Amino acid sequence: MRTAEIKRETKETKISVILNLDGSGKANIATGIGFFDHMLTAFATHSGIDLEVKAVGDTNVDTHHTVEDTGILIGKAIKTALGDKKGIVRFADCNIPMDEALGFCALDISGRGHLEFFARFNHKNIGDFESDSCEEFFRALALNAEITLHLRAVYGNNDHHIAEALFKATARCFRTALKVEGKSIPSTKGSL
Repeated sequence: MRTAEIKRETKETKISVILNLDGSGKANIATGIGFFDHMLTAFATHSGIDLEVKAVGDTNVDTHHTVEDTGILIGKAIKTALGDKKGIVRFADCNIPMDEALGFCALDISGRGHLEFFARFNHKNIGDFESDSCEEFFRALALNAEITLHLRAVYGNNDHHIAEALFKATARCFRTALKVEGKSIPSTKGSL
């Protein structure tokens, strides 16, 4: 079973993540940031990853530390749960419409952490979530999961829809890329 449990405590946050890459998309999310909980629930649902996140952070300052540190832990948990990566599909790309917004994701479980992020938000906040934390979450996720992640808000006017399209597109890419279809490591180098 491809599972992981990771905890981290700093002066700014206390977070635990439990995930199962071969789950059914069950989510149990409590970060203290309503919109972020909504995005992580959507991520779990559409990736098929069972995800439990418990986070307490210095949200009296802003949401940055909680969001970034949660991305770090989810990334580390994905990397741990992947193990040797034998047989995975590895690559995926996806466009997801969310009403007037369209989000694109291309993902490579490459063993190399990298993020390209192109999205403009119209407001500083989406509910209780700072819009610029969206990029910080995905950067922390990509670097710590050691994946190459390209995200683009192709278009959109509603910030909620833009962010949700990006989270769901990433989720659908994980659903595809994490599948096990063979027995060898999908790389001409023989390792990822």
